[in-house]
Amino acid sequence: MLPQKQFETDARCPLDGVRIVDLSRVVAGNMVSLALADFGAEVIKVETPDGDALRDWLVSGIAANWKVYARNKKSVCLDLRRDEGRQIVLKLVATAQVFIENFRPGTLEKMGLAPDILLAANPKLVIVRVSGWGQDGPYQHKPGFGTLAEGMSGFAAMNGFADREPVLPPMQLADCTAGIYGAMAVMIALRHVEVSDGRGQVIDLSLFDPLFSCLGPQAASYKASGKVRPRTGSRSTTAAPRNVYRTRDNQWVCLSASTQAMTERVFHAIGRPDLIDNPRYKTNAERVKNATELDAIIGAFMAQKTLKENLEFFDRTEVTVGPIYDISQIIEDPYVKAREVVVELPDDEMGTIPMHCVVPRLSATPGAIRLPAPKLGEHNDEVLGALGLPAAEIARLKAAGVISTGKKKKGVAAK
Repeated sequence: MLPQKQFETDARCPLDGVRIVDLSRVVAGNMVSLALADFGAEVIKVETPDGDALRDWLVSGIAANWKVYARNKKSVCLDLRRDEGRQIVLKLVATAQVFIENFRPGTLEKMGLAPDILLAANPKLVIVRVSGWGQDGPYQHKPGFGTLAEGMSGFAAMNGFADREPVLPPMQLADCTAGIYGAMAVMIALRHVEVSDGRGQVIDLSLFDPLFSCLGPQAASYKASGKVRPRTGSRSTTAAPRNVYRTRDNQWVCLSASTQAMTERVFHAIGRPDLIDNPRYKTNAERVKNATELDAIIGAFMAQKTLKENLEFFDRTEVTVGPIYDISQIIEDPYVKAREVVVELPDDEMGTIPMHCVVPRLSATPGAIRLPAPKLGEHNDEVLGALGLPAAEIARLKAAGVISTGKKKKGVAAK
């Protein structure tokens, strides 16, 4: 098992020395900077006095989303409607390698912080522009929350059951997918700065494109078959058996047998080796056609055993069966505990707060969680003082409302 450093304030990480100025809000941009912050990048969240909207997504009065997505980051609170606030952003940009924003296309230009101005302040800067539909094209000026990308990308149309409505994901799937792609794009662009002409560039990161790319060969399959893939619940349209099955104690297990060898192992395990040569189940193509009957056979076997009994039985027979867990079960699983998939960090409201560990796991240069999510404007003096702003100037800007610790407001319940 690779070690998890968990909470180490002095941990050295591979991206030490990379500074990111993050003006984004909500999930996608925060996911980009989180992925890099966990490996040592210094992320300065530049927030307006209202703060990042994630601060208002409350669960039982706790800003759980903010505490997770904003770990390893510092907060500076500026009024970006004021020229002095924007000038401070340009001073920060001059010291940074990466800049992230997710305003609607054109907004950054109206603020006087267009890419050409940012690159003039720092020619090596990598600029990440997150939006729903990209910086060009007919939808560029439309608002673009992840929900719309999840609907339009084809995800909702293929998710759920054929006789029911399409189902959107119960989490920020488009945002998180874009965030991971964005972090990868940043590393590619930084590598270009390092080994090529040393020039920065703009990364046009939409919410739509990354999610569409992850949904498999939709376009190729449509051209090959001339048919739109139907919703099939938990079944696969390409391999069978693959589904979820109820256990005797009203829990659920999932099974995937996407190779012929594994399918034959399933048939032996459930005491039905005769199915191997049955024309209806002999090949994968026939099994997909007859998946309803096949699921009934497998489901009847699963229903005779409890969740624990099913897992133990199929583990012994080396069949690819796993549990359907909710979070109360996940955190108690021995795998999750042994691998420290969930780590507990100090928290001033909860005592400790559980969250996912640093991902991925690197043997020689692992990441670490060094900072808890910041209070709004918590690092004003530290960051701006390091820019060379005298204490008297910082005090003047605070008095003028250019620098602040934000406005208090009520939160909203998280979805």
